[in-house]
Amino acid sequence: MPHSHRDKTASSSPAPHRQARESATVRIGVVGAGLIGRRHVEALAIARDVELAAIADPDPCAGDIAARHGVAHFMSLREMIETAPPDGVIIATPNAWHLAHVLECVDAGIAALIEKPLATDLASAERIVAAGKAANIALLIGHHRRHNPLIARARSLIEAGELGQITAVQATAWFHKPDDYFQAAWRRQKGAGPVYLNLSHDIDLLRYLCGEIVSVQAMESNRVRGHEVEETAVILLQFGDGALGTMSVSDTVVAPWSWELTARENPVYPATTEACYLIGGTQASLSLPNLSLWSNPGKAGWREPISATKWPIEFGDPLVRQVLQFAAVIRGDEPPLVPASEGLQNQRVIEAIKTSARTGTTVML
Repeated sequence: MPHSHRDKTASSSPAPHRQARESATVRIGVVGAGLIGRRHVEALAIARDVELAAIADPDPCAGDIAARHGVAHFMSLREMIETAPPDGVIIATPNAWHLAHVLECVDAGIAALIEKPLATDLASAERIVAAGKAANIALLIGHHRRHNPLIARARSLIEAGELGQITAVQATAWFHKPDDYFQAAWRRQKGAGPVYLNLSHDIDLLRYLCGEIVSVQAMESNRVRGHEVEETAVILLQFGDGALGTMSVSDTVVAPWSWELTARENPVYPATTEACYLIGGTQASLSLPNLSLWSNPGKAGWREPISATKWPIEFGDPLVRQVLQFAAVIRGDEPPLVPASEGLQNQRVIEAIKTSARTGTTVML
């Protein structure tokens, strides 16, 4: 049977913004002009009825980016809020700064879209969600892959029962981060390994498609680079309905089996035709992101003919779709597709993975 938990993102959402705009154009500020911050700036430049209000970042390079887009540059989020408060803020700063920046937005009554993960620890993530709820301010988490139309199609196939009962799930996130990626010290420190920075997206999609994760068992290693953070992790998962899964992540592997190199969401990554997720059911199996549904045309059996139904895929930048949805939330037209509470649940899974890897035990959620 399809998983009934999936309706939760559309219910009990906080009010979007205390002062919804009457104007069609929503002004959104970006705090943090690093790699992902610049992508948000580009998305705002493309999205209709949305405009970049300002950029906040003490790095002088951020001033150059702001100048190119014809907006103000501030040294801090606080300066932005005090000088020219936007309608919403995208927080794209290092993970350890998320809590402080979210609290500044909440205090100012400004909705925020927070890059994943919510924080570097569970307590801070819980504070973020609680602050937004207490102030009735919409807080969204930047799990942009949910905004991809192919994920909506995959979820509809699962909910329609096309796969039958899901029994096994496999997710792979293998890629190679070059040495210069680690020049920024925070990327070598606790809270910045691929489990936090990358696997959280995969965890979010598996929860969205297959149901809640109720237990994990994990191992991790840092033997290649020797940094403080992990570089490889392998995780066993159990879902609420009894399905079992495996996840493998490594940022030391030259390989095509990751969402980045298969989904064609970001043009900076070379596109391949490989799949990185396999969802197996008693009637059919689904591979993603190529959206192939494998089944036996006649009776089910491993010696029977098998074929794939290829569903059409609509390409488009999920970051643009995400910022458009953020604007709709600010206007009061829609509830958040991915509220911060979903990021909190992903954080709980991540914390369980880290605890399991550290202790060698199975951790129940």
